[in-house]
Amino acid sequence: MGKRSSILFRKTLPKEERIVLRAFAEELAVQVLEGKSFDCLISNDKQLHQLNLQFLGADYATDVLSFPSGEEAHLGELAISIERATEQAAAHGHSLVDELKILMLHGVLHLRGLDHETDRGQMRRIETKWRKIFGLGAGLIERTR
Repeated sequence: MGKRSSILFRKTLPKEERIVLRAFAEELAVQVLEGKSFDCLISNDKQLHQLNLQFLGADYATDVLSFPSGEEAHLGELAISIERATEQAAAHGHSLVDELKILMLHGVLHLRGLDHETDRGQMRRIETKWRKIFGLGAGLIERTR
């Protein structure tokens, strides 16, 4: 594997949680992305709102954004709102770390080129498979159905 996946924590999390999330990012890179890397920014609603407006023209904060690179070895970047993740974790009865993992998985599937808006359930099926493998709760697609 070339470049390693990385996580930039703009919002502070306890050291143990950062270690768990960095290990999960590597697991995603190896298993889901077949050795390809990605970068992930964990930030706040304000920055996700700004990125969503700037790149997608959507004037609101969101939980996760994916920015494919078009490169072969490094698939792109993710941005995740810690505030959205905190609210969603509470609403769905699991930990913040699990919610961040669910958002990272969803984002890397988009980096792989999957799109639940247009793929007739393919991304949902693949996300469900990986959530079961990683022992994660309901994903974003199931929550909105």
